[in-house]
Amino acid sequence: MATSTASISSPKTTLTLSKSTTTTSRYHFPSKPTTHSTLSSKTSPGILGSSSSPWLTLSTIPTTHTTPLPTIRAARGKFERKKPHVNIGTIGHVDHGKTTLTAALTMALASNGDSAPKKYDEIDAAPEERARGITINTATVEYETEARHYAHVDCPGHADYVKNMITGAAQMDGAILVVSGADGPMPQTKEHILLAKQVGVPNMVVFLNKQDQVDDEELLELVELEVRDLLSSYEFPGDDVPIISGSALLALEALMANPEIKRGDDSWVDKIYALMDAVDTYIPIPQRQTDLPFLLAVEDVFSITGRGTVATGRVERGTVKVGETLELIGLRETRATTVTGVEMFQKILDEALAGDNVGLLLRGIQKIDIQRGMVLAKPGTITPHTKFIAIVYVLKKEEGGRHSPFFAGYRPQFYMRTTDVTGKVTSIMNDKDEESKMVMPGDRVKMVVELIMPVACEQGMRFAIREGGKTVGAGVIQSIVE
Repeated sequence: MATSTASISSPKTTLTLSKSTTTTSRYHFPSKPTTHSTLSSKTSPGILGSSSSPWLTLSTIPTTHTTPLPTIRAARGKFERKKPHVNIGTIGHVDHGKTTLTAALTMALASNGDSAPKKYDEIDAAPEERARGITINTATVEYETEARHYAHVDCPGHADYVKNMITGAAQMDGAILVVSGADGPMPQTKEHILLAKQVGVPNMVVFLNKQDQVDDEELLELVELEVRDLLSSYEFPGDDVPIISGSALLALEALMANPEIKRGDDSWVDKIYALMDAVDTYIPIPQRQTDLPFLLAVEDVFSITGRGTVATGRVERGTVKVGETLELIGLRETRATTVTGVEMFQKILDEALAGDNVGLLLRGIQKIDIQRGMVLAKPGTITPHTKFIAIVYVLKKEEGGRHSPFFAGYRPQFYMRTTDVTGKVTSIMNDKDEESKMVMPGDRVKMVVELIMPVACEQGMRFAIREGGKTVGAGVIQSIVE
């Protein structure tokens, strides 16, 4: 079978999207007469390139996922892990030591698992990734503590952090805020804390770096108080956040000189272990996608004579079995339906899990009742909305975005999961929630959006903004208005 493939790769994230060029189906519900129906699998021209769907962000894709998969067993292998997995990242002002700390972490913890130590220059030369049509430089490293497996994202440039956090290219379950003890909080420190709050990074641990450059212990205590006040001002629990001070550079130099250093051998390296002890205990293991209520964004719809209607798509979260009731939400009136069949790659499934590409046979739904862009979800877990407030990054001209500013009243297309809906930007605010008249390419703003049709959406959901066939921005919903 001929296939065309688009692949995206980074040090630790590989995504291969295959588009079938024949009409053979992945879904094979036999109709009541024993004739076989052939269904074609379509992938939309999406935000990650010509053969992907708009809802595919690097954050929602398992670390290695190839479509189509040869067997059902292979599709489920990705959920087997020896230790719980947590995604974290370093944030903070330029030159405060984020990348040096990342290198020190990989060196110190390399002995705990299969992860390889990374040198500073390997992390700093971050490859480009694309998420929702935006190019982002991110370096992803992995390491293990005794309790957990971590994927750690580090971005070399400030603009990359802004884009990464808004697009969710590398979602963070928690963050390590790096602040230089010699300088204290700086403008980007504040901006990253605000951004973390806006996009929903739930927890933060602080590393006060460059302790070796601070002669007076009282100065370090003052910086710590300043950081706690700053976190509290952005509604993080400043009094409770663990703050560990140390020197990433001296720890890294000690580890480079002797990679066999263990706990207790070097006081600077011990600070790195103390930091990860704090991360292990303070940043909780997030609820896994399989534990959440079921949701599938409809990609395609087929009708099978004598059996009913099949909706296909990728399970975004949760699980579903035959006999369960689901709601069909968005674009039209919400309707209830029952799943009468679950199949993947022409094999019957007992249960579809988050990450599976499946076809669901639906009772009582005609082909005209359902269309691409709707979602199938557990009843009562998601509702359709037309108005929301979002944090949006607007692409620069050099990134393929607009060449000119836009104003309130702008009407682009909003790509959400598998749908694109026209919407109107009714008002624009800056970081201080002051009304703003104009948005320049490269800006990060807050905006109120009104869609012309109701779409199933929720707080924290990512979307892309397109105009005239090109991506002009990316956003995350901060709150639903109506």
